[in-house]
Amino acid sequence: MKLMHTKLPEFIKKMKTAAEESSNPKQITIRGLENLTSAKMQSLRTGRIEHAVREMTMREGVEKIDFVVIPRVPETMHTVIIKGLGKDGEIKSAILDIVNILHPTEEAELLGCEDIEDRRPGIGRH
Repeated sequence: MKLMHTKLPEFIKKMKTAAEESSNPKQITIRGLENLTSAKMQSLRTGRIEHAVREMTMREGVEKIDFVVIPRVPETMHTVIIKGLGKDGEIKSAILDIVNILHPTEEAELLGCEDIEDRRPGIGRH
């Protein structure tokens, strides 16, 4: 599995390197990953996105890059873990529940943009 996935810090570094060290370097801002402390991304998809960032640096009129990660499915169900901790930090008690989170879709980020190239595969075909 190690060769099939890219760890979060490495993913972020790859995107910054792709933008800032391309033949036409650009400043990049990465949003949407701030709340993750650990994650792994598909390595093949990471390479494709890295290439897309480099490609964006070469497009006419582009001065900087805003890189945003949002959920593909706008309505996601999450487990909530409420832990009661003791004096030494050990878990004494826990309650599990769920919360449905509604995320803004890509339209919220793309308002007013007419040059959109959708390279996403169909849902379930990635």
